[in-house]
Amino acid sequence: MRRREFVALSIALSSFAPFAGGSGESRSDMRHSPSMPAPANSLGVKALVFDVFGTVVDWRGSIVREGEQWGREKNLQIDWGKFADRWRAGYGPSMEKVRKGELPWTKLDALHRTLLDQLLVEFNITGLTEEEKEHWTNVWHRLTPWPDAVEGLTRLKKNHIIATLSNGNVSLLVEMAKFAGLPWDTVFGADLFNHYKPDREVYLGAVELLSMKPSEVMMTAAHPGDLKAAQACGLRTGYVPRPQEGGPNPPPRPAGAAPPPSDSFDVVATDFIDLAAKLS
Repeated sequence: MRRREFVALSIALSSFAPFAGGSGESRSDMRHSPSMPAPANSLGVKALVFDVFGTVVDWRGSIVREGEQWGREKNLQIDWGKFADRWRAGYGPSMEKVRKGELPWTKLDALHRTLLDQLLVEFNITGLTEEEKEHWTNVWHRLTPWPDAVEGLTRLKKNHIIATLSNGNVSLLVEMAKFAGLPWDTVFGADLFNHYKPDREVYLGAVELLSMKPSEVMMTAAHPGDLKAAQACGLRTGYVPRPQEGGPNPPPRPAGAAPPPSDSFDVVATDFIDLAAKLS
């Protein structure tokens, strides 16, 4: 058994105590035509895998809240919304460097730390100890779930396997689950595959570890690009928009960027509770 499969299996077996307290099918069989959506409760979905940052947890609001508290303790006059946005803005480009080979394989925790070091200079934050920098880097382990997330996941878990499929590393996702009470059956992180989404190795790697067909696994996310990449690999798709991900006053949608049509994905839900109802 390969190391990454052993790690994933070990996590899956241990997760039966809740945190809170190759397919063989043809390409034509793999794809479900989005122009002919089937009833949600007849899709044959056995497992749901979830994007985490923005879909399950409110990364921006969490960083702003913790930053404001930290700022009061350190007497820092910082626009924490801008700080969070700048940190997140470095996320994609840093993963792209790994994808292009400009950096060796690097876990997301390490990428976050590199970005933090740059932000400390940009925002003129000085005098921090190494322990304080490490603690602040790990704010990404302490993100608050959206209000419907725990209840919705708990309902979905009654009839489906539920798991993360995140660019976060496994240790980050496990600690977040402990912190936030997220009832995953198992966690899949990018470090199991040494690839970041939207690389197909991530989506199909999770399918392989679940010993399922792509059409039996639903990628669930608030981000259409993530879903379209999963769809191209034959996975089912569940779209759950999070309009507050960018904060209470998100920037206007770029010109020409329309929201995806409702029939682009297998299921469109207002939140995880609605998703559970549609898949029941």
